[in-house]
Amino acid sequence: MKIGILSRNPKIYSTHRLVKAALSRGHRVRVVNPLRCYMNITSSRPMVHYRDEKLEDFHVVIPRIGASITHYGSAVLRQFEMMGVFSLNESTSITRSRDKLRCLQILSRSGIGLPVTSYAHSTKMTEKLIHMVGGAPCVIKLLEGTQGKGVILADTQKGAESIIDGFRQMKAHFLVQEFIKESNGCDIRAFVIGDRVVASMMRRAKEGEFRSNLHRGGSAVPVDISLEEARAAVGAAQALGLNVAGVDLLRSARGPLVLEVNSSPGLQGIESSTGLDIATMIIEYIEQNIGKTEYAG
Repeated sequence: MKIGILSRNPKIYSTHRLVKAALSRGHRVRVVNPLRCYMNITSSRPMVHYRDEKLEDFHVVIPRIGASITHYGSAVLRQFEMMGVFSLNESTSITRSRDKLRCLQILSRSGIGLPVTSYAHSTKMTEKLIHMVGGAPCVIKLLEGTQGKGVILADTQKGAESIIDGFRQMKAHFLVQEFIKESNGCDIRAFVIGDRVVASMMRRAKEGEFRSNLHRGGSAVPVDISLEEARAAVGAAQALGLNVAGVDLLRSARGPLVLEVNSSPGLQGIESSTGLDIATMIIEYIEQNIGKTEYAG
């Protein structure tokens, strides 16, 4: 089978691991930078071009599209879908997950447990936004933030109001969310493939920090999760239509709460902490879902 990986850098850990796993199982692999693709949008024969050639022989594409290129990367992926190419995660599902507000609304509609979250446009609603999530301390998140960037813990009512006023002056879009004190600066990354959680790790924030992201200096250890937590993670991924996802959960007094769903989850942290070969699991999932024998050789 011929697999295309949409990634800007073949040396990135996740991309490199997927290439290695696919080659080890006898597939042909090519890494394509989506920003160097251009498209022929036509009703008769849609096509993706890359430099001086047509990309018309992929059976599968694996999107590794960073948040900064979501719009164009999703357009390229959508073009492959129009050509009948199987996508590990479809463009619509990726854009759903990247829009934090839309993602939370979809999860809420599906009955997935979430931290209480408020959102408004008017500056007159600042006090009500904070009150709605239980008051301070509370978490204020930029909708465009990734890897813990643009996520601020406001310890006091006045502090929260000042942060919100600052974001509004910048014309930034943000959410206000309740602070789950009992999580103690920890969250769980559950790695979902298909209809099951294949690996999970607990991430702990470094001293003096409340964000547990590994990019912010957090640490990770493998963790066993409950059936309820696994169901929440799989349910969140399926609500967004994702075949592969990293679902971030908090343990709260009222059960697991989904913080975020990542449609291009990194492999380094989860493979390093658990010792599992997640990359091969992803390739096996692809084989099982498009028919390996059909493309043998």
